[in-house]
Amino acid sequence: MKLLMVSLGCDKNLVDSEEMLGILAARGYEITDDETEAEAAVINTCCFIDSAKQESIAEIIEIGELKKTAKLKVLVVSGCMAQRYKQEILEEMPEVDAIVGTTAIDKIAQVVDDALKGRKSTLLTDISQDPEVREKRVLSTGGHYAFLKIAEGCDKYCTYCIIPKLRGHYRSVPMEKLLADAQMLADEGVKELILVAQETTLYGKDLYGEKSLHILLQKLCQIEGIRWIRILYCYPEEIYPALIETMARESKICHYLDLPIQHASDEILKKMHRRTTEADLRALVEKLRRRIPDIVLRTTLITGFPGETEEDHEKLMSFIEEMKFDRLGVFTYSREEGTPAAAMKPQIRKAVKEKRRRDLMRAQQKISLARGKGRIGRELDVMIEGYIPDEGVYEARTYGDAPGVDGFIFIETERTLMTGDFVRVRVTGSSEYDLEGVLIDEPAQ
Repeated sequence: MKLLMVSLGCDKNLVDSEEMLGILAARGYEITDDETEAEAAVINTCCFIDSAKQESIAEIIEIGELKKTAKLKVLVVSGCMAQRYKQEILEEMPEVDAIVGTTAIDKIAQVVDDALKGRKSTLLTDISQDPEVREKRVLSTGGHYAFLKIAEGCDKYCTYCIIPKLRGHYRSVPMEKLLADAQMLADEGVKELILVAQETTLYGKDLYGEKSLHILLQKLCQIEGIRWIRILYCYPEEIYPALIETMARESKICHYLDLPIQHASDEILKKMHRRTTEADLRALVEKLRRRIPDIVLRTTLITGFPGETEEDHEKLMSFIEEMKFDRLGVFTYSREEGTPAAAMKPQIRKAVKEKRRRDLMRAQQKISLARGKGRIGRELDVMIEGYIPDEGVYEARTYGDAPGVDGFIFIETERTLMTGDFVRVRVTGSSEYDLEGVLIDEPAQ
């Protein structure tokens, strides 16, 4: 029986998809990327913001059409949208045969089995209880890097966010399990571990009584075969001295930090129920750059939040122009039912939100171009990601580039390189988001 998995949304969702693939493969399903050959399909959905919700709906409709034209017999919907809109999906999308909630993924094989036998089901379990997945994940990232989800849920309750209602309270994965999973990934050839959670910086506080991300990192650094360790989703107010020191000392930890600050106006930050101020953010950026001079800082912003004035927007513009983040993404505020922000007034018009987003991105383009030019002449170890035959170049990532969200460094060479190889390059050129480089004769250490 051939099965198609479609994973939407964030990399944390991708880990869930890979775990479901492992369960289904162990049950005997043959995993396929060819939708015309699939007899069963699972769509792991996202609904964090409206555009993600619309993408999920469109994907369900598109895959559902295969029941008319291809071999598809069964369509199962899982993930955040399944958890949040289970009733609406069942009532309005007859092509869907089963619903699986965010914490019921360990039952995915039984659900698909039942659906193929004509038994429709809706399986949602307590969102405060994690699934028990014993099967080995099937990686979908190419095998040279992998995401390691170190916690589930969130206790921050930002006023724009629905995640706590879909994923439950914050709960760390026990360290011994993470170390075993990381060792297994290393044994399979993974060279880069990317730590993810709704919030990575609080790791361990619920299990061990104190923040323990630095301890986890130290232990992960001891695993042979792992070359890079990257940390995403670090709430700025939770960054602590021992974490910074560990990042500075351990050579395997990429000098890269993802800090989703969302805004820089104290008034808007307060309305968002964020726990930082503009002064806090300035102090943190200064501290990180002082202790780790070559650190690459990435952040995300929300523009057009309810009540955001032109003055708030100008404050944010000035802030990013002064802070000069290396990487920056901007989302327009998405009004999500069931969140406190949805009832706030005034809501900002779509055209205004889009204009402010363009303003911010134009400002960041100039910063990114200048930061890129500043890297010309540097020698860096990079990871090969693939080859572009039409252009005759390899694409690679530096320590400052997370997969899927950041840029590449392009290398022209006659040598044959393989995905996952590490080589040493000298940066020779840059654009707004990408770099160019040439190989250096000596191999990367």
